[in-house]
Amino acid sequence: MTLKVYTSLLLLFLVNSGWTRTVRQVYDELDPEHWSHYTSECPRECFCPPSFPNALYCDNKGLKEIPAIPARIWYLYLQNNLIETVSEKPFVNATHLRWINLNKNKITNSGIESGVLSKMKRLLYLFLEDNELEEVPAPLPVSLEQLRLAKNKISRIPEGVFSNLENLTMLDLHQNSLLDSALQSDTFQGLNNLMQLNIAKNSLKKMPLSIPANTLQLFLDNNSIEVIPENYFSAIPKVTFLRLNYNKLSDDGIPPNGFNVSSILDLQLSHNQLTKIPPINAQLEHLHLDHNRIKSVNGTQICPVSIAIAEDYGFYGNIPRLRYLRLDGNEIQPPIPLDIMICFRLLQAVVI
Repeated sequence: MTLKVYTSLLLLFLVNSGWTRTVRQVYDELDPEHWSHYTSECPRECFCPPSFPNALYCDNKGLKEIPAIPARIWYLYLQNNLIETVSEKPFVNATHLRWINLNKNKITNSGIESGVLSKMKRLLYLFLEDNELEEVPAPLPVSLEQLRLAKNKISRIPEGVFSNLENLTMLDLHQNSLLDSALQSDTFQGLNNLMQLNIAKNSLKKMPLSIPANTLQLFLDNNSIEVIPENYFSAIPKVTFLRLNYNKLSDDGIPPNGFNVSSILDLQLSHNQLTKIPPINAQLEHLHLDHNRIKSVNGTQICPVSIAIAEDYGFYGNIPRLRYLRLDGNEIQPPIPLDIMICFRLLQAVVI
């Protein structure tokens, strides 16, 4: 019973990557005969937790090279080291890898041996954030479900690099050096199951072309986007969360019904150059418009349905769904107009 309780505790700490004295106590109290089998192949620079035999922890060790990875390993943690190269040799026996974390190293594109990643046939999660990459590495394993490449120097996306990644659901490219020219009409071709795309903190001036149709979350904060093309969101009919904070959007850059999209539930337009609230859909639940140039709010004008209809529907009717409205950092003076409250009956918070 004691061993079972300690094992559960160890798993909990592993999930959160938090090693404490408790974990070490578990390791010390286990029968040496139980863990000696798992530690015999463990690289001396790393830690192989006996109650999590498929995991190998080599993070924060000052490593310059990747050690030989035992065949049993599924989860490999190599973050916060000084690794510059990813070669095939350490992975010869590691044919069951599901998860590799190589964040915060010194890896360059030239340091990744050709084909080494694509040979990892079962890899689901690849973390290469905060390295020295200048383009998306290729080829990649077709099994991938998450690819995290944030905080690199990526300015180029090789043609067809995503074409076979039908299993990918999340692609994170935020805080790189991407220009509009890097995102062609076929750049994201093949990402048929992508749900989250993060291209925040780049150098885009235009909305990216040909976003995968199944995208639910699109993050474009901290770019220099000025215009939303007409009917842009008709090509991504499932988009639910849209973030365009810290861009250069003005009233003239938004089509009359640019954001009147029934799928969007959370719309973030903070820190732009808007002087009025753009038309929204009745299904929208969260609207962030803080730190723009809005001087006044007219509930009759912004209500997705007529005020009279909203008033007649009553609390349980088919009324606009807005629950959160943020307007601070503008030039709006309280109080909140009564017609705002009449229209948006479900409002729980208004920040002004």
